[in-house]
Order: sequence, then structure tokens, then C-alpha cells
Amino acid sequence: MPFIARPYCERLGTPFAVDIGGPLLSPAAIADPPVFNRARSVARHDGAARELVHKLKYGDRQELALAMGAMMATAAADCLAEAAVIVPVPLHWTRLWQRRFNQAAALAAVIGAKTGLPVEARLLRRRKRTESQVGKSRAERQANLQGAFIVPEEMKMALKGRHVLLIDDVMTTNSTANAASRVLLRGGAAGVDIVTFARVVMPA
Repeated sequence: MPFIARPYCERLGTPFAVDIGGPLLSPAAIADPPVFNRARSVARHDGAARELVHKLKYGDRQELALAMGAMMATAAADCLAEAAVIVPVPLHWTRLWQRRFNQAAALAAVIGAKTGLPVEARLLRRRKRTESQVGKSRAERQANLQGAFIVPEEMKMALKGRHVLLIDDVMTTNSTANAASRVLLRGGAAGVDIVTFARVVMPA
């Protein structure tokens, strides 16, 4: 398992090749700061981690969420102190019908059980069925997600002033995390951190 451990960028959670001491920000986080506060991931999206994500997402192996969610709760330890509510990245209803379950919601349920934090999937809704992000450039990913998420009007009071721990299975280019975080913040959230099981780490 290609685990991610410090030293890593305190904002993006991307690992550094060399430990030069102290909390650090990566050049990517400085040049293009994310909408969310912090991102944490268990492992690089490679090898065994990639296989686990694929089996959970497409192989109907929902029992894998138990171990994966437990590892995510550990990886998110520094974010949990501020978190007030856990929100999974939602699927559009048509995709949920096809897959039969939302892998992010399954992981969120495990993290909620481990930490005692409430899980509230209704705070964020996907109102547009987006195309697959696979193979798209960063600009294409951002355009694909434009207007995809919404905080329902009736949920804004429940969201107001709360710090959100956003849950997803994989982080690739930050596009989904940024789009969802932007909507949550506009909807009244005090801040957003995101934790995923795996993240794509580009070569330096």
C-alpha cells in the first residue's frame, strides 16, 4: 500500500520527496490555493490502493468501506478537531441508480461511526449529471463540474456556521473538491476540509 505520510503539503496533502523540516506548502498550493482548507488522503492512487478503490466503486465490494473508512479517519486526525459534520460527495440520482450505492457515502458512514460525528448527505446535492472526469484536462474537469452541486435551500440553516469534513474516494486534480467546497461555503459553511482514500500524485 503506497501510504502518504508526512512530510506533505499542509493544504493539498501531497507528499514531499524530502523532509526539510516544519509544516510546508507545496508550490501548487501557493500558486493556485484550493477552495478547501486542507486535504488528507490515506495513500497514493496506485497499486493496492487503486485496486481497493476500483473494487469498492465498480466491483460491488461494499465491505471494503469498513477498512478504507477506518484508515481515512486516521489520516484525517488533524481535521477532525474542527469538523462538525461529515458530508459525502453526492452522486447524481441516475448514477446512483446504476451503481446502487454511493461509495463516498459508504466511506462517510464508517468515518462517522468511528468518530461520532454526524453524517449529513442532504447538505449537498448533485443536480447535474456530469460526464466522466477520466481523460479530461484540468480546464475540462472544471467546466464539466460547473453548476453540478447545490446546497438545497431548506438545508442552509443546518449548514450555517458548521465546519464540514467532505468525503470522497479519490482526489485527482482538486476539481471536484473545489467545486463542492465552493458551493458549501456559499451555502453557509464555516470551512471545508476533505479526506479521500486515495489521491493522484503527479511527478515533481
